Amino acid sequence: MDIVTSLVSQRAVVIFSKSSCYMCYTVKRLFTDLGVNVSVHELDQDPNGKEIERALINLLGKSSSVPAVFISGKFIGYTEKVMSLHLSGDLMILLRNAGAIWL
Repeated sequence: MDIVTSLVSQRAVVIFSKSSCYMCYTVKRLFTDLGVNVSVHELDQDPNGKEIERALINLLGKSSSVPAVFISGKFIGYTEKVMSLHLSGDLMILLRNAGAIWL
């Protein structure tokens, strides 16, 4: 099992982020405002951050790896996809199904 798969299997909602990234802040804030207990991995502060980032790039096939959101171990998307799901109401359904919220 690779490092990303291991990390995303540990919690219902996992976000890979960088502390200096505004879009990462926005996505993390959305989940906090929704009352979701998110596991956040700040790649620029984690001792294994470079390894995790390389694994994300390999897994997702994109040079920019953050913010990468996983729900129930599945890659949901980056900022644009997460916001689109939120606006359509589908994000709440995913979160309920994952047991991440109780509303």
